[in-house]
Amino acid sequence: MEKYILTIAAAFLVNINAFGWGQTGHRVIGQIAENHLSSKAKKEIEKILGNESLAFASTWMDEVKSDDTYDHTHDWHWVTIPEGQTYEESQKNPDGDLIEALDRLKKVLCDEKTTLEKKKEALRFIVHLIGDLHQPLHVGSKDDRGGNAVKVKWFGKDSNLHRVWDSNIIDSKDFSFSELAEELDQVAKDQVEKWQSGSVLDWANESQTYHEQVYNTGNTDRMGYRYMYENWDLVQQQLLKGGIRLAGFLNETFS
Repeated sequence: MEKYILTIAAAFLVNINAFGWGQTGHRVIGQIAENHLSSKAKKEIEKILGNESLAFASTWMDEVKSDDTYDHTHDWHWVTIPEGQTYEESQKNPDGDLIEALDRLKKVLCDEKTTLEKKKEALRFIVHLIGDLHQPLHVGSKDDRGGNAVKVKWFGKDSNLHRVWDSNIIDSKDFSFSELAEELDQVAKDQVEKWQSGSVLDWANESQTYHEQVYNTGNTDRMGYRYMYENWDLVQQQLLKGGIRLAGFLNETFS
């Protein structure tokens, strides 16, 4: 029985790591976003979430995936745009994808007929998914399940490339989410405006441009300090961009 329980727990942890930045990464993005909200967006978000912060809301979509009521949302965490194709040209997932979900959820928030409970759900989804959009392996171009099929040893322990980007690199730094958010969120106003320009699809295409660097793993049986050193700046950049752009997305939505 003990062996069975451990097996189930291990499988659950693997599934957690397949769904986006780890808790620290998502909360960093939520915290940074709160720092850049317009006054109107803050008021509207407070009406929907009450005292719940965006940092707290950011992990909700992962927390409910064990509830079969939300099984239909699992494919919203990612999108695949094959190399040499545009999103418009690519075959769409009939169950939805990251880009399609964000467009649809924004309309839910803007619809005056939407109930408060549905708006709360949609807002929590959006906070999480904008974060996912900035994890390069959530915008896939290969048939390796966003790097989940790329098995690696991270400091000698079994992992995979997707998990390395979701949580291994960040957790190895041992920051709290508030410490990391404060450290990262020092950006000029003109840079904020530049990063907030463009569309969700533009941001997805940008994430794909980092694949060459992400897949440059070296020896996958000995990943650790070198890979972290070469990619920590990109991880920090994507967390910061995710927070800045989440704020821009919400400011525009509630304008």
